[in-house]
Amino acid sequence: MLYNGSMTSVLPDSASTNLAEFSVSELSGSIKRTVETAFDHVRVRGEISGYRGQHSSGHAYFSLKDDRARIDAVIWKGTFPRIRFRPEEGMEVIATGKITTFPGSSKYQIVIENLEPAGAGALMALLEERRRRLAAEGLFDQARKRPLPFLPQVIGVVTSPTGAVIRDILHRIADRFPVHVVVWPVKVQGEGSGDEVAAAIRGFNALGPGSLVRRPDVLIVARGGGSLEDLWSFNDEAVVRAAAESAIPLISAVGHETDTTLIDYAADRRAPTPTGAAEMAVPVKADLVAQLASLGARLRSCSTRQMDHRRHVVRSLVRALPSLDQLLALPRRRFDEAASGLGRGLERTTVVKRRSFERAASGLRLELLVNRIAQQRQRLADRAGRSDRCLERQMLKEHNRLGRAGASLAAIPARLLGHLQKEGQHLRSLGRHADTAISHTLLRSRSAITAQDRVLQSLSYKNVLKRGFAVVRGEDDRPLTRAAGVDAGQVLSLEFADGRVAAVAGAGTEQSAGDAGAGGKGPVSSAPKRRAATPETVQNAPKQGSLF
Repeated sequence: MLYNGSMTSVLPDSASTNLAEFSVSELSGSIKRTVETAFDHVRVRGEISGYRGQHSSGHAYFSLKDDRARIDAVIWKGTFPRIRFRPEEGMEVIATGKITTFPGSSKYQIVIENLEPAGAGALMALLEERRRRLAAEGLFDQARKRPLPFLPQVIGVVTSPTGAVIRDILHRIADRFPVHVVVWPVKVQGEGSGDEVAAAIRGFNALGPGSLVRRPDVLIVARGGGSLEDLWSFNDEAVVRAAAESAIPLISAVGHETDTTLIDYAADRRAPTPTGAAEMAVPVKADLVAQLASLGARLRSCSTRQMDHRRHVVRSLVRALPSLDQLLALPRRRFDEAASGLGRGLERTTVVKRRSFERAASGLRLELLVNRIAQQRQRLADRAGRSDRCLERQMLKEHNRLGRAGASLAAIPARLLGHLQKEGQHLRSLGRHADTAISHTLLRSRSAITAQDRVLQSLSYKNVLKRGFAVVRGEDDRPLTRAAGVDAGQVLSLEFADGRVAAVAGAGTEQSAGDAGAGGKGPVSSAPKRRAATPETVQNAPKQGSLF
């Protein structure tokens, strides 16, 4: 810019400078190369913010912040499986990666290649916060824990198939009490190990009666010792929830006796070591055999003592019973006395019976029998004669009665015909009277119905509609009787004498005639007054609802 004292001209200085010109893309690319060269490998400590899990593309986008600054961060899809710790909102971490820029929005970010907690204190704080939250849900309550079966037939083990843990468990079970062991191989360290352990626990619980593998009676989740980071998979929330939901009793054997993980709180029993878990799962077979032998010996000894005691009691009872001779002495004496008196009794009975027969035989003579037979014959002849005479008199009496009955029957048709003629005349007379009464009744009923119809037609609201009125109905097809009950914009139906039309209520309101008359202001309704109904009309009017 040139100034000659009066500022009369302004000239651009582009011609006087020799700075190079860059396009936006060139400048953004140069900045990107400079930043990536200067910060190709950095370690950043900060708190995770805005973490929402992996994106649908598989990448994870969030931020790292402290009390004064914030930097965007990204973990690419291929790097995420290698991260040892799953990022969580609010977790303080140390991120290792490189700084790069995003030319599309002139922003810079860190591309994370490794992520680790910011010291054991942060892990312990996270672990304690998760323990309190799960305990508040009741996952660690003692009431949820189930007793272990005394002698399981199948044991399920969730551990690594290549470590020393599974060999220790199998060896210990084989020494104590050999049973069938089913191993579900999982990773016990690193990314995805927690999900595999939780899936194994749920998989054992999902086995049913029709499965190829028999459902275990008890589960053992085992891992060898290690640092807090090595055992972090067993602090995963999915593992804890799977252990708490397990319907199969579960033994936690993670780490050494001094190591504590969250699955220890959710499990039904906690073992100090994997070997201790095997000892909890099965008893010692030799001890059981020795105990059974001891119990068998005690049972035999008790049976022997019981039999001896019973035998002694029976012998005591036998000694208290009387002998057979004592029991049969009295009956035998009575039998001998009865046998000695039997001969004398038979002789006396024979003499008595002989004397009775002799008395009966002295009264039996031939002439007595002949006289008795003659008397019986005469008695039968007399009865036969009386029977013949009675039969002749009875037959004569019946013959006379039948003659009188025949004469009476001969006179019945003439009397019956006269009676039927009288009844026929009476019925014809009653029919004529009935026809006349029915005709009169029909005429009176028709006249009454015609009068009621005229009254109904005179009181019907349709006659009022013919005089120019209309019935206003709401959406429910009920008549509206007050303007105050109608809202602006309400759909109405107006019924006229020849049909219905639809209408919509306006926004204005009308002052009632009573208010207008009281205040002396406002429009006065010009609608004609209705004639007051007489008591007879109100009494006889049908109930058809209000007309307005």
